[in-house]
Amino acid sequence: MYCKKCGLPLEEGTKVCPSCGEPVEEVEVTIEEPQTEEKTENKSFEDKAKETFQQFTDTEDKTNDFDPKDIENNKVISLFAYLGILFLIPLLGAKDSKYARFHANQGLVLFIFDLIVGVVCGVSSAILMFIPVVGVIIGGLVSAALGIFTIVLVVLGICNAVTGKAKRLPLIGKFNLLS
Repeated sequence: MYCKKCGLPLEEGTKVCPSCGEPVEEVEVTIEEPQTEEKTENKSFEDKAKETFQQFTDTEDKTNDFDPKDIENNKVISLFAYLGILFLIPLLGAKDSKYARFHANQGLVLFIFDLIVGVVCGVSSAILMFIPVVGVIIGGLVSAALGIFTIVLVVLGICNAVTGKAKRLPLIGKFNLLS
């Protein structure tokens, strides 16, 4: 504590400054943390989108479960797992690779998901076409959204495979169909 008038250092509990006689007011000092970008509520759309994408792609990482030599030797073949029926290439071409098998499993799950999406979109489009204009718009938007989502999963899977990561795909990657 210091005297507001003369600046003399004061002991705690002093009521009057011994130097100038100024009454001492007790002032509670609070120190505010500087606001970081994370704490501000006025984040830009780009920052919010990056944060959301980061949360979306923050899935279980099993990379440490695999031999680094296995990963290095099977990165390229593992990328085929995410290209539809080509999930069979790493499954059959690298039979002894646990890393390739992990990505083949992720690719198989993605392939089945894509088939289900195709059937659901086809059936819903057939049903919604009987509702003039609105049905076609809704069916088209749903089909487009699911198609974009599938493409995002394909890109994430390929990126993980070629960079030597064994990360599960968001939302659908938790299923193990290949033992």
